[in-house]
Amino acid sequence: MDPTDKAILAVLQRDSATPVSEIAESVGLSATPCWRRIKKLEEEGVIQRRVALADPAALNLSLTAIISVKTAQHSEAWLKRFADVVRRIPEIVEVHRMSGEVDYMMKVVVPDMAHYDRVYKRLIAAAEFSDFTSTFSMEVLKQTTELPLDYA
Repeated sequence: MDPTDKAILAVLQRDSATPVSEIAESVGLSATPCWRRIKKLEEEGVIQRRVALADPAALNLSLTAIISVKTAQHSEAWLKRFADVVRRIPEIVEVHRMSGEVDYMMKVVVPDMAHYDRVYKRLIAAAEFSDFTSTFSMEVLKQTTELPLDYA
């Protein structure tokens, strides 16, 4: 990835709806070569998809929980069942398999504690855990979808 590709990607990470003509002007290209570079980044999988970022508060999703999960089971069957369950719960927006003492971390967004409790009950009914700890976000200090481009 050359500096021009990085510059294009930086613009798209800030706002994927930026017109190609504006992106091209900002990186010193004409529209057609710029568009070709964007298509190449998409074909190579560097750009996975373009999305709209919604405001959780505008969608009545004012409670964010971070859940730490430990399990005594580490079989493929357990992982498949767990992955299937979390994929079907739309309030769970991120799940990470971890190294260290915690096996999985999840991010859950819901309107309130009652809705969180429903998600919690669905999870514990579907999979066996040895520990399940929830913490709740009080304030977001940084949140971005922009990845650093210095390493590409």
